[in-house]
Amino acid sequence: MREKCGIFAAKTENAPKKAYYALLALQHRGQESAGISVWRNKIKTIKGLGLVSEVFKGNKLRQLKGSIVIGHVRYSTSGSLNEAQPLEAFCCGKHIAVVHNGTLTNFLPLRRHYERLGVKFKHSVDSELLGISFLWHLRETGDEFEAMGEVFGEVKGAYSLAFLFDGKILVARDPVGFRPLSYGSGDGYYFASEDSALRMFNLETKDVRPGEVFLLSEDGIESRIIETGEHHGCVFEYIYFARPDSTIDGVNVYTARVRMGEELAKESPADGDVVIAVPDSGRAAALGFSRISGIPYSEGLIKNRYIGRTFITPGQFYRELKVKLKLSPVRKVIEGKSVVLVDDSIVRGTTMKRIVSMLRRAGAREVHVRIASPPIRYPCYMGVDIPTRHELIAAFGSVEKVRESIGADSLAYLSVDGLKKAVGRRDLCLACLTGEYPEWAFRF
Repeated sequence: MREKCGIFAAKTENAPKKAYYALLALQHRGQESAGISVWRNKIKTIKGLGLVSEVFKGNKLRQLKGSIVIGHVRYSTSGSLNEAQPLEAFCCGKHIAVVHNGTLTNFLPLRRHYERLGVKFKHSVDSELLGISFLWHLRETGDEFEAMGEVFGEVKGAYSLAFLFDGKILVARDPVGFRPLSYGSGDGYYFASEDSALRMFNLETKDVRPGEVFLLSEDGIESRIIETGEHHGCVFEYIYFARPDSTIDGVNVYTARVRMGEELAKESPADGDVVIAVPDSGRAAALGFSRISGIPYSEGLIKNRYIGRTFITPGQFYRELKVKLKLSPVRKVIEGKSVVLVDDSIVRGTTMKRIVSMLRRAGAREVHVRIASPPIRYPCYMGVDIPTRHELIAAFGSVEKVRESIGADSLAYLSVDGLKKAVGRRDLCLACLTGEYPEWAFRF
């Protein structure tokens, strides 16, 4: 599973350099393209395919100067530079740069609507539509906040966004707050998908509220809550996507993950000698499982952090080799023992199957798999790249069938109620787990 992107915006001194460092801190949210736009009498954008450090290698960052900036990291499904952000769009005689985290569920009918009105689209992705809609309504209303209110009423789906135009930045979080967005103030004004990307600047931070809009201009900063709906934050921010040191809507991600492991140990205890994690995503939950179960925790799998994201796996032999290169078992920890293996989720099941096999080859007597989230059974339409339903191992089979497929001695998942209790929020979107999609996302 992939979160599709992370955004940054700021009005401050040395804005491009700070954007670069913030995007490095958000690199986990997108590793296939990156970009930065600045305003200095006009929009100037540098973007490309690859990691942040690859896109801005050499002297590229020095080409960007200015005090207002937006930036983006992205996972691209096609790897096209056309999809890399910031996207620049033109409408109603104005030029705008857009960064966006999320997915618009009514993109196609709304795009056709604007095409009938004579708008020419230059990109293939939904993010451009946000800029087009805003500029169209800005011409009608003459006011940025009113224009964004019209966007809220027109565009459905998930979108935390920033626009750069006319020497201004507009930042907004959609009316239900599906994707996270944080605000920081100090030596300027900053916004990022996660507050962990702002902490290095020694700022006072808080969550941007659902439906809240900020306008940064020469006059300073102004904010309004334009529209709100029933809050539906994405549960997988807590399970997997966000950095452990981030706090989203008042809930610390690391604490939530430890609690997931604790609830999992209460619901599904295991007769084991040692608890180990699939690094790094399962580590916090494994610590929580160990704490409640009393089974000692140890580092049984070591992760090689230098396996490139572009490592090609064309066949079965190379897929197996990639797992062996990425993860290496500590035989001293595993050999002769009943191992409780904790991870955050199982998607296709292929990687988990290889890890279980690896532990057995390292001498594990038994392998009991514990997953700190419920089974993923349904696709996401809100900006998470989940495989199609027929590829999800838990979509049509029982837990016992999944256990047989991965070769574990036992398998258990955290319950939905246990997950809610661990996160401490009831206003979460659980559609990929329950199949109950929020009505607001598809009411066109």
